[in-house]
Amino acid sequence: MPQLENNEPLLINEEEEEETAYDETEKVHIVRNEEEDDLEHGVGCGGAPPFSWKKLWLFTGPGFLMSIAFLDPGNLEGDLQAGAVAGYSLLWLLMWATAMGLLVQLLSARLGVATGRHLAELCRDEYPTWARMVLWVMAELALIGSDIQEVIGSAIAIKILSNGILPLWAGVVITALDCFVFLFLENYGIRKLEAVFAVLIATMGVSFAWMFGQAKPSGSELLIGILVPKLSSRTIQKAVGVVGCIIMPHNVFLHSALVQSREVDKRQKYRVQEALNYYTIESTIALFISFLINLFVTTVFAKGFYNTDLANSIGLVNAGQYLQEKYGGGVFPILYIWAIGLLAAGQSSTITGTYAGQFIMGGFLNFKMKKWLRALITRSCAIIPTIIVALVFDSSEATLDVLNEWLNVLQSIQIPFALIPLLCLVSKEQIMSSFKIGPLYKTIAWLVAALVIMINGYLLLEFFSNEVSGIVYTGFVTLFTASYGAFILYLIARGITFTPWPFKAESSH
Repeated sequence: MPQLENNEPLLINEEEEEETAYDETEKVHIVRNEEEDDLEHGVGCGGAPPFSWKKLWLFTGPGFLMSIAFLDPGNLEGDLQAGAVAGYSLLWLLMWATAMGLLVQLLSARLGVATGRHLAELCRDEYPTWARMVLWVMAELALIGSDIQEVIGSAIAIKILSNGILPLWAGVVITALDCFVFLFLENYGIRKLEAVFAVLIATMGVSFAWMFGQAKPSGSELLIGILVPKLSSRTIQKAVGVVGCIIMPHNVFLHSALVQSREVDKRQKYRVQEALNYYTIESTIALFISFLINLFVTTVFAKGFYNTDLANSIGLVNAGQYLQEKYGGGVFPILYIWAIGLLAAGQSSTITGTYAGQFIMGGFLNFKMKKWLRALITRSCAIIPTIIVALVFDSSEATLDVLNEWLNVLQSIQIPFALIPLLCLVSKEQIMSSFKIGPLYKTIAWLVAALVIMINGYLLLEFFSNEVSGIVYTGFVTLFTASYGAFILYLIARGITFTPWPFKAESSH
């Protein structure tokens, strides 16, 4: 076993100690009072103790870290393109897609709180070795794909803020150092880390709200876009993209681990229900804020570029320059306001990507590794290919956009391998006990999952039909599609429980 100079092992064998999301000393202590400790049953929602603002504050954090995946550079690019091509008409879809994302993330939080283990750990025990390894590889690929987009987004922002002095590859290297910032902050406790993310989210909010104010979009058109569903053949592709980029596979794994950063006594059901109640409130607030930020970006580009010749050519690389040409300089040039918001989005999402990578690797493989070593490995998996991408594509916006499309496809492929295990696990009484989801919740969750998977399937079909040609490539895609579909069916079949319908739910939902 590898050793450090002081004979402390780099790796800890699974027989010596099982990997956990957080050590007991790292968890946030939830203040209890004596009256609550004497309760056999709570008097609040779901049998939990009464609501407390102080406790809500103590439980606040994991949902905001989770919400950053809804604000990463890939999502921002989807927002700006949807606004430029479809105007205000897809705002209603953005709202409902965020609601679907909230439902999935609440299921992830439910799994983590009720079991005290995160999704990757439970997959390790639930599936045979071959299936577990496939799920692990798929999760790592999804993480690398999203990380490349996030790092490139940060690098673009750094290039803008340096007036082009720093090339894209230099921005990538600077962004790569964030893993060491993450390690430094983590040593001071989870609350300090959460505070930094709160500052980054606030930076995004202020930056994009400032742009929103400068653009002065139509209030009536904005309201109609939110309340009146509208689709056309011209906007269908962007509509599919809006829904497809909301569910991030690594984020499903991440949230089930983040919620374990608080002390929750799983032996007392009302304590588990209390945690679920607070996490539901916190996650809803966090995703509402992320919805507003996404709305700001979409409406700014809808106001400036809808029905113009530039609408179909706007991407993350040239968006800042187009904004500058459209809205001008002012006291604070909109180009730099955009870059500051983009940098906050890229930096926050790359750090959460490092966090998710640690949980995914530790959960599936069940070995403890020194944090600095695991962060270094996790970052290297994304940074090395990203530097290559930056060197090759730095001078070509069109090629960078093509790469982004391929990365979106890579992540779309992975979505069933996070959603299906999650839904199967939260439905199992032997795993969730009385906190398994009931028939109604289960039906809605599977319908949402089916919708998201079908939408991403449409994206894949459209992409490959345009990009793939020739007998060899067609044969490869056909073989891959057959294997892909077979594995999805295997995951569904393994998760089926033959419980009579309807069965009686054992807990409040």
